[in-house]
Amino acid sequence: MTAATDAQPAVTGEGPAVALFVTCLVDLFRPEVGFATLRLLEDSGCRVYVPRSQTCCGQPGYNNGDYEGARAIARDVIRSFEAAEFVVVPSGSCAGMLIHHYPKLLEGIWRERAEALAERTWELTTFLSDVLPGRASAPVAGTLPAVAYHDGCAGLRELGVRDQPRRLLAEGGIAVRELEQAAVCCGFGGTFCAKMPAISAKMADDKLRDAVKTGADTLVAGDLGCLLALAGRASREGVALSFRHVAEVLDGRLEAPPIGEGSRG
Repeated sequence: MTAATDAQPAVTGEGPAVALFVTCLVDLFRPEVGFATLRLLEDSGCRVYVPRSQTCCGQPGYNNGDYEGARAIARDVIRSFEAAEFVVVPSGSCAGMLIHHYPKLLEGIWRERAEALAERTWELTTFLSDVLPGRASAPVAGTLPAVAYHDGCAGLRELGVRDQPRRLLAEGGIAVRELEQAAVCCGFGGTFCAKMPAISAKMADDKLRDAVKTGADTLVAGDLGCLLALAGRASREGVALSFRHVAEVLDGRLEAPPIGEGSRG
């Protein structure tokens, strides 16, 4: 990825300047999603840079009542990204944190700065579909002709992300087979899966069963947390499904193994 030492773009030329908020899970567990996101944005004519100072969005602490810690992280994120023309996030959950929760969390001038950042922050598929509607979509159906799609809770409910990923997949020639309970939580819910493991496991089982019923071999989603949790549960229960982030599928380069399946030696 192209990196920047601070919040200023390290790229020149025409096209929208986009700061990529990588997210913790992508950085630590599935960097392929970050590289796929980078390629999708650059192929769409964007000038992409990655502020080196970025950290977590603060959601784990925020959801567990550590508001002071979350405020400190929010201020750091704002400092790192507020100079950006656009901020793009390959996660509805993390994008929702920046867009909806930072302005609620902060006060005074910091709230104003948070609101300004929120206006320029986008979940990946929404940015590609709604902000760059004229982008050329390369056909990628040769790799995955049909997939099942899971809507992450935060993206769906906080950001209205539903039609955008389906539209992009269709433009690439990939058929989406709908889950009967597409809008139901997968059971991950951040720390919910640790606080309520039995309920979380039952919800994951229901989601996996729903996905298998579609007949698709691969379940796709826009939030890596959901995918990691579902892939882990599928592995433990012997469910024959593969899992991919929507950025990887749209990018069309599927050299990396599906999520949760380790490396290909």
